[in-house]
Amino acid sequence: MSRRISTVAFIGLGVMGYPMAGHLARAGLEVRVYNRTAAKAQAWSDEYGGSHHPTPAAAAEGAELVMMCVGNDDDVREVSIGENGVLSTLTEGSVLIDHTTASSTLAEELNQACLERGIGFVDAPVSGGQQGAENGALTIMCGGAETDFNATRAILEHYGRAVTLMGPAGSGQLTKMVNQICIAGLVQGLSEGLHFAEQAGLDQKRVIDVISKGAAGSWQMENRHASMIDDHYQHGFAVDWMRKDLAICLEQARKLQAQLPVTALVDQFYADVQSMDGGRWDTSSLLKRLRRNKDS
Repeated sequence: MSRRISTVAFIGLGVMGYPMAGHLARAGLEVRVYNRTAAKAQAWSDEYGGSHHPTPAAAAEGAELVMMCVGNDDDVREVSIGENGVLSTLTEGSVLIDHTTASSTLAEELNQACLERGIGFVDAPVSGGQQGAENGALTIMCGGAETDFNATRAILEHYGRAVTLMGPAGSGQLTKMVNQICIAGLVQGLSEGLHFAEQAGLDQKRVIDVISKGAAGSWQMENRHASMIDDHYQHGFAVDWMRKDLAICLEQARKLQAQLPVTALVDQFYADVQSMDGGRWDTSSLLKRLRRNKDS
């Protein structure tokens, strides 16, 4: 059973963290926030009524639970174990949760740092994108001790529709890697299918209407086919961030001696999209790469 938590801190108010922290404030929790760009933290406080602070350490002071959602491994280290990181003020018995998509090695490192201070730790990357964060419908993959997971699960459910403990520290990050590996292949397959239909002179929307009801159906197909057909790529997860995630997957695969030939290939396709100045386009822009190749 979850213990009663009333004061939390949220570190990182990007497109995901901003609405996630908002759900906590709406639930009646006292929320203390930090963001590298102070103006955004001020805007969040103006909207939700929580307090904003000049450093991660200041935001974490007095919090029973701290969540982080920042950019990469280095960012996580800076806001957690850095000079003004949250571990400098978190007290024994509190819990640190990392929602950043990062390496499993970092999760294990943070878990050890927390253990030495009597602090719980859960690595808890999320899936569902900005829309999922805004709607409170994220999938949260957790790694850590069962006691820490049980103590904080009810809080995570304020913005997660599926919150699952996958194993010890690092297991959440490993599960998120599987998620990204699967998405990479799915988006490339959907892009190729739409490209083929276009070249064959078929009505692409009618094709999707038919095949989405069968074995080819997927979340990507249902939610991204229309914008892809319209050559519009300002939705969801950016290519730059996907390449960051895939680099983590491919590095972990080398350590595990796991074979990811399709993932490695799609990663290079995303590099092509970046070369088209598409780093901020969403991941479905793989179709634009195929259309470019057709026209060249």
